[in-house]
Amino acid sequence: MNILLRHVLTSVMFSIILALMLLGITFLFFPLSDWTMIWKQEFGNVSYLIWMLGIVIAIGIVVGFSIGIYWKQRIYHIDRKLGEIVKGQKLSADEENYRELEGILQRIQELQNKLNKQAELSQRLATERAEEREKSLQEIVEQERNRLARELHDSVSQQLFAASMMMSAITEANSPKDNPNQKQLKMVEKMIHQSQLEMRALLLHLRPVALKGKSLQEGIAELLYELTQKVPMEIIQKVEEFSIDKGVEDQLFRILQESLSNTLRHAKATTLQVMLIERDETIILRVVDNGVGFDMKKVKTGSYGLSNMRERAYEIGGTFKIISLPKEGTRLEVKVPVLGKDGKRDD
Repeated sequence: MNILLRHVLTSVMFSIILALMLLGITFLFFPLSDWTMIWKQEFGNVSYLIWMLGIVIAIGIVVGFSIGIYWKQRIYHIDRKLGEIVKGQKLSADEENYRELEGILQRIQELQNKLNKQAELSQRLATERAEEREKSLQEIVEQERNRLARELHDSVSQQLFAASMMMSAITEANSPKDNPNQKQLKMVEKMIHQSQLEMRALLLHLRPVALKGKSLQEGIAELLYELTQKVPMEIIQKVEEFSIDKGVEDQLFRILQESLSNTLRHAKATTLQVMLIERDETIILRVVDNGVGFDMKKVKTGSYGLSNMRERAYEIGGTFKIISLPKEGTRLEVKVPVLGKDGKRDD
């Protein structure tokens, strides 16, 4: 039941009971000789009893509505505070001082402090794990990944490129009137082009996932520059300079790699926007494309790529949000709070 309606009904019932009690006490000490006078006595052609009930109900409605508004504002205030915590935002300053809510607001502040400490601990653990991974990374694994990426680039990628050029030349040299298989040739050319994108996405995955002494901004700049050289796509980037923990950098870079790989394989986009900024002690990584998009209701909730990115964001105390509509592109956004920032970084 709505809080306003509940308080109004409660106040009306309480007013009626109180009025009946007062009337009962009055008639007890001043009994009437004829009880029908209560109904017969009129004021403005309206029975006294009706006047009394109407006034009591009106008072109950006014009082109940006022109390309902009063508590609805305070419940909304608490709900807004909890919503800020759920969204990972800092608690806003109170414009009004609700004394009756001081204890609850203090508990909410303690809850946010506890969540911040947990997020800070998660970031510290992620940083330590990232450093341990870099120290324990076997040289043979890096060499094998690089060798495989190099061979794929030098052999399969080059052959796909040559096949694409040959199919383009064949398609242009044969008009639809001269070649009844023109449609099939177009389909083969499209398949080769898609295979090239798949290969570029695979090579992107084969890149060393650790930044290896580079800052996050340097790693993003290098990654996007390589894409501009290999993919016919307009890339718009806004990357600001700031320092963060190594573990946070590592996870954000992996999320970006996964997002770009998905864009190359599925989006069929012509424009890609990448933004990395810091606002209000929050790091924001945003990737937007104008590709084919997808229906979020139909996509599998257990999709490995989305789950992997979401888990990486949660691991460093951040939030993960993705919005996509068919034929309207995809927007991915990760927000990570900056906690325990001391201006130092470990390369």
